[in-house]
Amino acid sequence: MNEIKNALTDYAEAFTSGESAVLQELREHCYKHYEDSSMLSGFFQGRVLAMLSKMIRPKYILEIGTYLGYSALCLAEGLADGGKVITLDILEDTNKVARSFVERTIYKNSIEFHLGDAQEIIPKLTETFDLVFIDADKPNYSNYYDLVFDKIRPGGFIIADNVLWSGRVLETDKDENTKALHEFNQKVLADERVANVLFPIRDGLMVIRKNE
Repeated sequence: MNEIKNALTDYAEAFTSGESAVLQELREHCYKHYEDSSMLSGFFQGRVLAMLSKMIRPKYILEIGTYLGYSALCLAEGLADGGKVITLDILEDTNKVARSFVERTIYKNSIEFHLGDAQEIIPKLTETFDLVFIDADKPNYSNYYDLVFDKIRPGGFIIADNVLWSGRVLETDKDENTKALHEFNQKVLADERVANVLFPIRDGLMVIRKNE
């Protein structure tokens, strides 16, 4: 993944409030031990997710794609009292790492892990969500969007990661992932039930608000 990085983004990061010690340790652990470390949200995007969550003050958050739990912990920072993050993933090994780090934080009772196929789990969830974060397999972004839409309260939010896909969305000849992300972006823009902004942060964040 090629992040959007230049002198201005470095400056912006330098003037952004810091993360917790556990998040810093988790980030360093990821970069040291995982070849796919680009899947981690990273410092600046993590602080953006935490800030958005604090602005929304969600009671219930759904995350599709746990990885090592970094983004779940960031999103949990904004939970309303008694709130909960439900996070879904299919990989047991990384899920164990995520659980071990979450267990060391004040959010250990506020983050609920589910292991399995998100497309099978989502229909069984009974919560009404204030915020959904999509950061999983790219070909299913549009499917996840459709599955969660009726479970989001009016005025609630969906945030989708990697929607610029290292700039490949601009290419004429698109591979499967790129095509899926481009079609997802088109789908969101054409959906009159929502308003959206695509932020050129890191690898692209699509922020979507369900109309009231």
